[in-house]
Amino acid sequence: MAKRPYRGKAKSKSPKANNMMAQFQQMQQDMAAAQAALENETVTVTSGGGAVTVVITGHQRVKSIEIEPDLLTPEDVDFLQDMIVAAVNSAIEQSQALSAERMEGITGDMGGLNDMLGGLGLG
Repeated sequence: MAKRPYRGKAKSKSPKANNMMAQFQQMQQDMAAAQAALENETVTVTSGGGAVTVVITGHQRVKSIEIEPDLLTPEDVDFLQDMIVAAVNSAIEQSQALSAERMEGITGDMGGLNDMLGGLGLG
């Protein structure tokens, strides 16, 4: 016996499901826009009382490192290296916080989705 193709109407999604899908698609667009914007946002961090300055983007890319010329003596190399490491690490942490803040602003509106994921043990 051959199977006949189904010719009935496709079931329509509930308005709630359509609304949630629209919210999810909007969130995806907003997240993509925020990620693109983070590339142009920067965080500036100093260490050693302003002796070393690091500028980093929201994508954790170091844009510049400035060093006070007075620190450029052979005796201060170890100290200078430590300050650069501290400044870069601090800049990365602040850049990550900036990114998380921007994403939270987008995903925080998704109460229905968060509730649903929580019910699935995913949220």
